[in-house]
Amino acid sequence: MNRMKYMFVTLLALFVAFPALCSEDGGKAKVSFAYDLDFDMQFDNREFYKSAFTSSMTVFGARITPSAGLNLRQTDGTTHRLMIGVDIMKDFGASPVSPERAPEGSAETDRRLSNLNLFRELTLYYSLDRQMGKTGLSVTAGIFPRRMAEGNYSRAFFSDSLRFYDNNLEGLLVKLSRPKANFEIGCDWMGQYGTFRRERFMIFSSGEGKVAPMLSLGYSAYLYHYSCSETAGGVVDNVLINPYLKFDFAHMVDFQILSLRLGWLQAMQNDRELVGRYVCPGGGELDVEVRKWNVGIRNELFFGKDMMPYYNTIDPGGYKYGNLLYPGSPFYRVHDDGTKGPGIADRLEVYYAPKIGSPYLDLKISAIFHFNGRKYSGCRQMVSLCFNLQELLGRYRKH
Repeated sequence: MNRMKYMFVTLLALFVAFPALCSEDGGKAKVSFAYDLDFDMQFDNREFYKSAFTSSMTVFGARITPSAGLNLRQTDGTTHRLMIGVDIMKDFGASPVSPERAPEGSAETDRRLSNLNLFRELTLYYSLDRQMGKTGLSVTAGIFPRRMAEGNYSRAFFSDSLRFYDNNLEGLLVKLSRPKANFEIGCDWMGQYGTFRRERFMIFSSGEGKVAPMLSLGYSAYLYHYSCSETAGGVVDNVLINPYLKFDFAHMVDFQILSLRLGWLQAMQNDRELVGRYVCPGGGELDVEVRKWNVGIRNELFFGKDMMPYYNTIDPGGYKYGNLLYPGSPFYRVHDDGTKGPGIADRLEVYYAPKIGSPYLDLKISAIFHFNGRKYSGCRQMVSLCFNLQELLGRYRKH
């Protein structure tokens, strides 16, 4: 309840103080109420008993992220926005167990698992939007939804689990858009230095531009700084770069999607304390997608070296680096049996994504099969339902 009171008081203060900003525009700026609403439900049944990359499990949960605030629109078209909201998320079935049925002190008896305490964190951010001729500029700062970053990132950058559970960015995002190109750069501060919590931050960027009717050139990249805590020394630098070519043939054959993306993933990583030199694994990636009548097939094939060479490293504090150092899909480790050298990781998805009459709703039903080399690594059955009101400016369309 204290969190809700704090959010209400802060929002009330915004309503009282924000109109004073109009004086800079001669009283001609228009102030209006702004709101947005996101709902995301994910069912992801993961059957990976044939693989040691990750555990079998079922991810089944939902989140809703309402936010409200104020818009200030200047006479030159520049829009300022202040927003505050709350991220509410529930893993289905993760309710407290009766103390009579579990050992004393068990985490599953924690009353904080109850449905009345599902508030993950507040979202609060400022954003600016301005159109300068054919160039659009957007700046967002604070704690804001990850969906605002719209770059084309390989799953080597961000796994499906991270996208669902780490729903917000904490930092800054700058985007530029042109009729045939777009660019973004952002900073996500992921961990503040503490006794056990490592200092972590990521600078990420993506851009894509059309150079011919069927061809686009693009890139994505991040610099991830995985630093120390009081109990675990050492610093790991993790750099990942992905230039690519993208071919779009859909308009030639009247398909919804017919695309081919050919890229190169290049990593540069240095465990300063335990290794002391850079290792540079890399490999090629081919992403092909076909969709017609709302039925699609997408195949993502990677051939190269283990992109996560320090995944199983134990730090001086006794903790494994794991997915704290590598936010991408664990299948980019390529081999799960200690084999060295290049290998293949393949992700094949067959899906149905019906259009059911609302521009705000995305529904997708998928069967996903993973392979590493000639080895079958497991499958997933997924159902996702996403609702995004997009009330503010219609810019944050979720694909």
